[in-house]
Amino acid sequence: MRKNVAIRSIAALSALAMLGALAACGDNAPATSSGQTTTDQNTTAAEISGKFSGAGASSQQAAVEAWINGFQETNPDADISYDPSGSGAGVTTFLTGATAWAGSDKALSDDEVDKSASVCADGTAFDVPVYISPIAVIFNLKGVSDAGKHVNMDASTIAKIFDGKITTWNDPAIADQNKDLDLPDTPITVVHRSDKSGTTQNFVSYFKDVAPDDWTYDLSENWPNEVGQGAKGTSGVVNTVGQADGTIGYADLSQVGDLGTVAVKVGDSYTEISADAGSKVIEDSQLDETVKGEHRVVVTINHTTQADGAYPIVLVSYDIACPAYKDADTAAFVKSWLTYVTSDAGQQTASANAGSAPLPANIADKVADSIDAIAVK
Repeated sequence: MRKNVAIRSIAALSALAMLGALAACGDNAPATSSGQTTTDQNTTAAEISGKFSGAGASSQQAAVEAWINGFQETNPDADISYDPSGSGAGVTTFLTGATAWAGSDKALSDDEVDKSASVCADGTAFDVPVYISPIAVIFNLKGVSDAGKHVNMDASTIAKIFDGKITTWNDPAIADQNKDLDLPDTPITVVHRSDKSGTTQNFVSYFKDVAPDDWTYDLSENWPNEVGQGAKGTSGVVNTVGQADGTIGYADLSQVGDLGTVAVKVGDSYTEISADAGSKVIEDSQLDETVKGEHRVVVTINHTTQADGAYPIVLVSYDIACPAYKDADTAAFVKSWLTYVTSDAGQQTASANAGSAPLPANIADKVADSIDAIAVK
């Protein structure tokens, strides 16, 4: 059932995907479906060749794998690798100069912007959104998830579960929102990320905005309490939840598989997770114009949205790059890579392979300006 919902969501987003074409302009013109850029209607830019690596957000993994395949169709001599080591680890690696770009489920901190000056040939690093996807609250509960049923929960209930204040599946806080379900007294086992993770920060920021009385921890990429058990990476959380009855965790929609998902309360109704529902939240959000550094495009997610059909727990995953590189080949690659990733073709590729939502119009042109600013000799 959830697979059919996802397929319908992707189809519904095909029109929105056309908006992503705004994300490539100027002398870094739109990429073709295979990632080759054109400088005008009659001249095709040279193919990219060389070995290039990125690291970071595991949420992007499915999309990045598809992007690599698409980019290499017309750039067969580009040897590209991506290590889904987690947002924090990816940014740390980028700041050593070991990778051409980083993927991160959180925007750069002021300190990270300052540190990037030693890596970039000029200026400081910037971040642009490339991947928009809902964060699923996943669960494994015999008789419910294996029957293809979802569970309804509001923000307060989810926060209390992940803080160890609700410990059984038939707790009244859950049962009262699911009158049609026969919930067992199975103990709840929380599974959270053990590594530094932008997905974690995006997930708990929802609690901070919507249920602040029930989640009093400071925002961080690290899990803040001792409840439950940790697992490394998105795949680790998904695998751990899938192994035992009564477990609950959180993961990017693209990697949920057949696990159960929570329908989250928005206003007076509950919204099931889908790419389309996640896109509605971003359309109802604003850009942060106060961030430190140039060329940065940072989204302030409106977790308290009341938009009809919106799913409020969403991550915006960024690619982090320099406006100028010490190596000319790296600069050419990053500019071409980001052009493809944020193009209509690249965003459709991510939608088809990872169920993500294409960049909406309110941020696409800002992204294009940032990519165009990358200096290429």
